[in-house]
Amino acid sequence: MHRIQLDNREFEGANAVYLLGADEDGPTTLVDTATAQPTVQRELADGLAAAGVGLADVDQVLLTHFHGDHAGGAGAVQQAGDAVVRVHDADAPLVERDASALAEFEDRQTTLFDEWGMPERAAGELRDRLAADALWSDPAASVEPFGDGDRFAVGTGEIEVWHLPGHTVGQCGFVLDDGDERALFSGDALLPKYTPNVGGADIRDEDALQHYLDALVRIVEGGFDVAYPGHRQPIEEPADRARHILAHHRERTGRVVDVLAEHGPADAWTVSAHLFGDLAGIHILHGPGEAYAHLEHLQDAGLVAVDGGEYALREERPALDPLFPALD
Repeated sequence: MHRIQLDNREFEGANAVYLLGADEDGPTTLVDTATAQPTVQRELADGLAAAGVGLADVDQVLLTHFHGDHAGGAGAVQQAGDAVVRVHDADAPLVERDASALAEFEDRQTTLFDEWGMPERAAGELRDRLAADALWSDPAASVEPFGDGDRFAVGTGEIEVWHLPGHTVGQCGFVLDDGDERALFSGDALLPKYTPNVGGADIRDEDALQHYLDALVRIVEGGFDVAYPGHRQPIEEPADRARHILAHHRERTGRVVDVLAEHGPADAWTVSAHLFGDLAGIHILHGPGEAYAHLEHLQDAGLVAVDGGEYALREERPALDPLFPALD
């Protein structure tokens, strides 16, 4: 396995993509591609060359999710050598840049920005940023969708798809167990430094936080020796990292409750401002999206009521422990 670090100063640090099977018979496989930006694609070509592989030698690309910093270069890799590009069926239309899927996504964004209480100035800045980010994915790839539990040959071994939604609806990890090491290629489901955004990173998911909590529990119980994330360095204790993120979301939900208790009913934008302060760039999306995911989690549990986009506590200090898994 070859880990290739690629430039990314916009999100969670340098992207990591993984080359599997280059030294073996069987499919030469790339897990994620990073963006389509020319400098990044040159870095990818150089990283592959260092492993004795050219872009045209890649037989298949396994994408963890649709975001441009993971899937944006898939079309270029495919064009170089006709590689098969695979992604979860929920994210496939966005990787293919399907016009109706993109239009539906943008309509949903507009609806939620209004529902969250996002000021028009901030919404305009965000739309400009998202339009620029669309250039990170070019050209579009033709994909073959997969689902949870599907298996694919990788070199002389086999890799299994694990659906780990929350960050996106189709976020997946890939499990590779060679007998010596049980590894999870985790994409953005598990990161070593930051906690993956939920709520803003994929506005299609109406229960993003619960889905992500379930994914974290699955990782804890997965028995992994190591996780290879989509950014930065490998994670040597994946279960411990997943537990830490679970505790983080429990603490953040408590902070959301504190905001509502102290300031009264509020929309997602206002709660986000209390949690994160002033926002710029992509955080204009991620901040209120994260607040929204936690507010909806509280609403689904019957602990808050919503009226006209504003959330209010049903009781002064609701019990939060039942909303989160108890793990050893």
